[in-house]
Amino acid sequence: MSTATLKPPFPGTSATRDGSEAVVWVETQASTGAASYPITPSSSMGAGYQVAVANGKTNLWGDKLVFLEPESEHSAASVCEGYAAAGGRVVNFTSGQGLILMKEVLYTIAGKRLPMVYNIGARAMTVQSLNVHAGHDDVMGVADCGWGMIFGCNAQEAADLCLISRRTAEESHTPFFNVQDGFLTTHTVEDMLLPEPELIKTFLKSPKDALVSLIDPDNPLMSGTVQNQDAYMRGKVAQRAYYAQIKDNLKANFDEFYRLTGRKYNLIETYRMEDAKYAIVGMGSYMETARATIDAIRRNSDVKVGVVTVRSYRPFPGPELVEALKDVEVISVLERMDDSAAPENPLARDIKAAFADAIWGHNEYPAIDRIPILQHGSGGLGSFDVRAGDFQAIVKNMERGKEGTIRYCIGIRHDDALTPPKEEVDLRTEGYFAMRGYSIGGYGSITTNKIIASMCADLFGLSVQAYPKYGAEKKGMPTMYFLAVSNSHIESHQELKLVDFVAINDINVFHSGNPLTGLSDGGAVFLQTKYTSPEEIWKALPASAREEMKRKQVRLFGLDATKIARDIARNPDLIHRMQGIVLLGIFLKVTPLAKEKGLDEEHVLSGVEDIVRKYFGKRGEQAVEDNMTCIRKGYQDVIEVPLNSPDFQGGE
Repeated sequence: MSTATLKPPFPGTSATRDGSEAVVWVETQASTGAASYPITPSSSMGAGYQVAVANGKTNLWGDKLVFLEPESEHSAASVCEGYAAAGGRVVNFTSGQGLILMKEVLYTIAGKRLPMVYNIGARAMTVQSLNVHAGHDDVMGVADCGWGMIFGCNAQEAADLCLISRRTAEESHTPFFNVQDGFLTTHTVEDMLLPEPELIKTFLKSPKDALVSLIDPDNPLMSGTVQNQDAYMRGKVAQRAYYAQIKDNLKANFDEFYRLTGRKYNLIETYRMEDAKYAIVGMGSYMETARATIDAIRRNSDVKVGVVTVRSYRPFPGPELVEALKDVEVISVLERMDDSAAPENPLARDIKAAFADAIWGHNEYPAIDRIPILQHGSGGLGSFDVRAGDFQAIVKNMERGKEGTIRYCIGIRHDDALTPPKEEVDLRTEGYFAMRGYSIGGYGSITTNKIIASMCADLFGLSVQAYPKYGAEKKGMPTMYFLAVSNSHIESHQELKLVDFVAINDINVFHSGNPLTGLSDGGAVFLQTKYTSPEEIWKALPASAREEMKRKQVRLFGLDATKIARDIARNPDLIHRMQGIVLLGIFLKVTPLAKEKGLDEEHVLSGVEDIVRKYFGKRGEQAVEDNMTCIRKGYQDVIEVPLNSPDFQGGE
């Protein structure tokens, strides 16, 4: 996505949202109903829509929203089919096995030309084990069903492409998948521009004007009949006419959206390809990391490498990809899946086919006289971290040309794996500040991290990115959470190894690893502790941690957030969750952000209250007051251990 220089009529409303919340915002304004069955990581989308229905929300044309949750994903797809056939503007939210379970119905939805949108939190399929995290196995498993398929890289793109998918679906009479990476986008909070209601109403027709009922008794027609040898093929091949127009519809809608918002999208998006000798190609959230990494590579070397992000997988932009890639020497296609039984994964296979069409002179393709070397690999399966170092390794592999590993993988130990460099490029931007936290599922730390992100965006005017890391078990088990803030857009989507602040809600983390790894010199550490004196807090730490803190001249803070929550929570069930919100006050006290913005305690806490009210106001004034009390006590009561004092120099 790129942005315009001239101010457009609908630039968007500043907000902080994760990818799930972003599409729910759009769909509760635009659609008339949803049918969905909960499955991780798309459940929060359905839950958000369901809350809107429970609150009696209407869409922008005054239609009261409805939500149906049948007994399975297959049934949800059938409900969507019937709802759309009756002329309704319907949406579904699903992932993984749920999407594959629907496949039988997906064919008939496309065949009946029912223009709906499915918002997908793309998830790895259960193969040798179950995994609920990001993968593209599920969406590639339904790529042959006749649906359009668009990929976003972040929350902003998830929201915008949701709208663009809807309009294109209705103009081309073709259903669309709007795909974002499960957890890595669905659960990552970022600053963004929400599409205004006025934009949505301008960009889309009303449901009544855009859609027709196929089961109107006053205008009867046949659809979904049984056809034998004499008729079936005629009907199936006749559908080519619908697909022939989709690409032009989509491009026109990208252009119109750009005119209205200043946010520009294309079938593919090229970055620094003008002089590129090597090109990285892919889809989804890690492509932002790819762009940031090649910027660093170009700054530090004379290697000419570019990035091509595939936005539209269906319709497939074959001629556009050949045009973008025909002059490079080596292409490397990274995909978030591993189709081991095929020569390559789906995107690489389609790119190879596009070049085959071009080389023999297909009249829709650019003229070429050579095909670049095509390397292809797998990475990020099950949300495995894809880092800048992985892209550095991909570039090194491309420099080896045909002698490189043609089918590779990244991030793991394997015979086909590419080896990352010892020194990973630093992707931090101006004004960058990062926090890494360790907690227990159910302690409220993940929610607090979201609120801190909102505060940093709304109160300090910073670009933010906040996301959790936890397993399928989550509650009661160890979790990690990350927060990055910066003066400019944060492009890298990777776990934070270099941080300025470490928050430790669970001291047991010292038994399973070193939470101080990557902490900057002079950084800060907060420790949840039952102790009330600096001496006791210090002695409770392992000797190795004390030594490292002294060496790095760390600022150490401690507080019993659990006791604060226990004293304030009016419901015993809230004690665990409320201890997390105490961290917000500690964050404000310990980090330099408020001071850098010239804000005093009164101003900061007043701004925080507005944000807390946004999150907890629906639970009543008492809930807001209780959370603010926790935050104030975190700010005022946190204990600093004076490590520069002679009393602490001995380490005991």
